[in-house]
Amino acid sequence: MRSVAGEHRYTWLASGTDYFSGILGAVEASQDCICLETYCYTAEDLGKRIRDALVRARLRGVSVRVLLDAVGSRGLPADFWTPLQSAGAEIRWFNPLALQRCWFRDHRKMTVFDRRIAFLGGFNIAAQYEGDGVRTGWRDIGLKIEGPLAGRLANAFEEMYSRADFRHKLLTGLRRTDANKVLTSPDHQLLLSGPGRAASPIKRALRQDLEEASEVQIIMGYFLPTWRLRRHLLRVAGRGGRVQLILAGKSDVWLSRLAGQSLYRRFLNRGVEVYEYLPQILHAKMIVVDDAVYVGSSNLDQRSLQINYELMLRVRDRGLAMGARAIFNDSLTQCRRIEKEQWRASRSLWQRLKQRLAYWLLVRVDPYLARWFWRRLAD
Repeated sequence: MRSVAGEHRYTWLASGTDYFSGILGAVEASQDCICLETYCYTAEDLGKRIRDALVRARLRGVSVRVLLDAVGSRGLPADFWTPLQSAGAEIRWFNPLALQRCWFRDHRKMTVFDRRIAFLGGFNIAAQYEGDGVRTGWRDIGLKIEGPLAGRLANAFEEMYSRADFRHKLLTGLRRTDANKVLTSPDHQLLLSGPGRAASPIKRALRQDLEEASEVQIIMGYFLPTWRLRRHLLRVAGRGGRVQLILAGKSDVWLSRLAGQSLYRRFLNRGVEVYEYLPQILHAKMIVVDDAVYVGSSNLDQRSLQINYELMLRVRDRGLAMGARAIFNDSLTQCRRIEKEQWRASRSLWQRLKQRLAYWLLVRVDPYLARWFWRRLAD
């Protein structure tokens, strides 16, 4: 599904098969530079295929730089990158492990080729993401971008690459504005967020779009929005708009799924349609608000919106939104709808207690600890 908006051409990639095929093809075609940033990279067959393709690119003279989160990619063998480094590529680890910094992670996922082509979305480079998201592989969504935006994404990579060790003086500026900003162009906004005092541009942009929205579709692997975002979603439904949520029927983070389920009742009571995706673990991050589309690395939960470094692209374009809605509607065929009365009857007291405890841990405890560590860094 392709769409042209302004100076850019966008292609939706609604399966790991399509996404990684596109990545590997772009590596082989690259001529100048490659920037790869991801949270999780594993040493399974997929990771080796991409590494070996990067080695071939480097050997033909392409500049290659890789930025990995030190927690998300901690399972890599110590010598995994030796062939690529021996070929002259640069590898950096974001925020090497230390107790006072462990809470703040680089959760962004993007790859940029020759500053002309970029891929972003929710896909980590790991075997569980390969497949169609129905029969095999986790369900995720990505976007291929061709045009000047790829250069802006490369600049965003440069900034994160320069602060990877998480120890330098720039942290003083980060605490207010540097990690949270919006790069605006006539046909898109690049929303960059991170820890600190400044409000998340992802939250701010989404709240503004929801103010007058009439049709909202969200497919989200980890759904625990802030109170203000929940209020805006409920207001859309309250004034007669349609709000549809596809959430995880299966999750790799059971605590997150429990916490999200604690919100079902209030959404169902206000007429929000809630669905759970059943065939595979849901990991997608896509939001459609009328003609505005959001896609990238950020979940709608406290960690993504307040603690992690995240990247979301917002594009207001009818053609791109139609493609996103087609993906959403196709996903609906693999979901079960949560009905209000049935949901209420199915929850025991013990289940409700577990859900409320999970909510308290993720909404209260996790952000509190992150703020405490952030204050320690400021001292």
